Amino acid sequence: MMNKVAIITGASQGIGAGLVTAYRKLGYSVVGTSRSIGDSYDPEVLTVRGDVAELGVGVVRTPMHAPETHDSLAALHPLGRLGEISDVVDAIVYLENAAFVTGEILHVDGGQSAGH
Repeated sequence: MMNKVAIITGASQGIGAGLVTAYRKLGYSVVGTSRSIGDSYDPEVLTVRGDVAELGVGVVRTPMHAPETHDSLAALHPLGRLGEISDVVDAIVYLENAAFVTGEILHVDGGQSAGH
């Protein structure tokens, strides 16, 4: 049986780092990329330095946002709170495990796509 491989951008911190851990727990090999990623001590994780960024509006409590901005950023979400890394990781892992779900766009954005 061939090993599954997940390619994860932004893998050095925040959501990306959470996904590396989640996919490894699922038995995947991982190719992780980010601008500042270091070497991996896990032989099943290949790291590649690179920048594939395109800024989004996905506001989640990560090192990308200074703590003093969290309250104002939370106000942007209809749910009134910042997303957590685990919110995004759980949604992605759900799709990975939901074998009968196909071709879906899953909005993990605290209601932003629905509007205020």
